[in-house]
Amino acid sequence: MICDVKYRILNCVAKWPGSVHDSRIFRDSRISVVFDNGQYKGFLLGDSGYPCKPYLMTPYPVPSTPAEVKFNNCHAKTRVLIEQTFGILKKRFSCLSTGLRTTPDKACSITLARAVLHNIGIERNDILDVNELFVNQEDVSFDVGDQRDGKHVRDYICQAFFS
Repeated sequence: MICDVKYRILNCVAKWPGSVHDSRIFRDSRISVVFDNGQYKGFLLGDSGYPCKPYLMTPYPVPSTPAEVKFNNCHAKTRVLIEQTFGILKKRFSCLSTGLRTTPDKACSITLARAVLHNIGIERNDILDVNELFVNQEDVSFDVGDQRDGKHVRDYICQAFFS
């Protein structure tokens, strides 16, 4: 899943068994292909299980400077939104916590339906006060050149915004 700062689910792939690693699911997803082809501009945040790519920022495995420590702290504070989104989903739809006792195909459909219903709830301020959740964001624009290596992009962001 991919979510935004309002906990809205922007992308959900629900066709893999739970034992498959998130990075494998992402690598084989349409959204990954779209980012790889440069059709989307922007950044996604992933944990250390994901590869660092020009559009997929991961934390520094072993931060060696104060700027890298700051980057990792901000990364963790921002990436927690997806974990909170999972928590909200499980609270809203307890069947997602206890497990679905149905066929895998039906489980995929149920999961996607819950994601849609969750987004409707967010838009209608159901359960959550979405206005309190929204973080005022400035549009930040910068050019890192034609970088194919996510580590160079991460280093540029780290130096430009965390030094």
